[in-house]
Amino acid sequence: MLKILVVDDTIINVILLEEICKDEGHEVVSFTNPLEALEDIKQHEYDLAFVDYMMPELDGIELIKQIKQIYPNLITVMVTAADNQDVKLKALEAGANEFLTKPIDVSEMIVRLRNISKLIDAEKILKDYNKKLQEEVDRAIQKVIKGEYETLDVLSNVAEYRDENTHNHTKRVAEYSKLIAKEAGLDEEIQELIYYASPLHDIGKVGIPDHILLKPGKLTAEEFEIMKTHTTIGYNMLSGFDNKYLKAGAIIALTHHEKFDGSGYPKGLKGDEIDVMGQIIAIADVFDALTSKRPYKDAWDTQRAFDLIKAEANKHFSPYFVEIFLNHKDKVLQIKEQYQDK
Repeated sequence: MLKILVVDDTIINVILLEEICKDEGHEVVSFTNPLEALEDIKQHEYDLAFVDYMMPELDGIELIKQIKQIYPNLITVMVTAADNQDVKLKALEAGANEFLTKPIDVSEMIVRLRNISKLIDAEKILKDYNKKLQEEVDRAIQKVIKGEYETLDVLSNVAEYRDENTHNHTKRVAEYSKLIAKEAGLDEEIQELIYYASPLHDIGKVGIPDHILLKPGKLTAEEFEIMKTHTTIGYNMLSGFDNKYLKAGAIIALTHHEKFDGSGYPKGLKGDEIDVMGQIIAIADVFDALTSKRPYKDAWDTQRAFDLIKAEANKHFSPYFVEIFLNHKDKVLQIKEQYQDK
């Protein structure tokens, strides 16, 4: 059953069109005033519209044009006594799909209505099929994405399992980093990349010998040089893949120890030579390292850590991202509380 709109200023034609449509089992709503019909169509959806050409206030061509602006896919049939090619051309340009000539031939009208009904039914079936197909595609995509996230989670845990003192370090760094990216107004794709790729920042530590990685005291200069190689090890592990998260992880692993004044490692990059993800994660990583207990140090209180982050603006850190980080201390502390080491 179709829902059909009939618009004709001649009541006889309205009655005839109504009767034919109802006899074919369709629902019909009729108007003799085109302006009233236009207001109604703004509130209700129809499958098909029969529109008279010659009407006062608003002719059929203009009515079809305005209807199409509201519902571009609504099938419209121009009903006209004028056997005029110019009128038909204008009606087609306005969006008319079919024509019905007055006086209306009942047999012709029934055949046209049945053909249009089959077409609309087919379109509905196709639309439903496409909707179901899209739902299946969406489910499949979500399954793939979930698999990617799970893989990233496993990879990010690799470094943590080497060091039992950093249970929730990667999770906090991810949350701090996403907070900075969000409050900085970076687009959602960058926020997502930072959130899911930042836990990979220390994955290169799997290549650092245990006697250095797990050393409870201060590293010697030679040991520190070896420790610094975790940045390039991580980059080499993650680069060369098409996966966008691994690509981002490679950049993060390589740049998260660079410093804004150029004194960092491994390349001594300066200012905006450092990728924005590396600039952000540097703040998150250092803050979390300062406020976390390690075998070789006690955790700093948060205010002392905030003060150091502020003091290192323009030296270790981007002053822009430092300001954003410090402007949202309350949210930083909520994250710290939520993901405490146990």
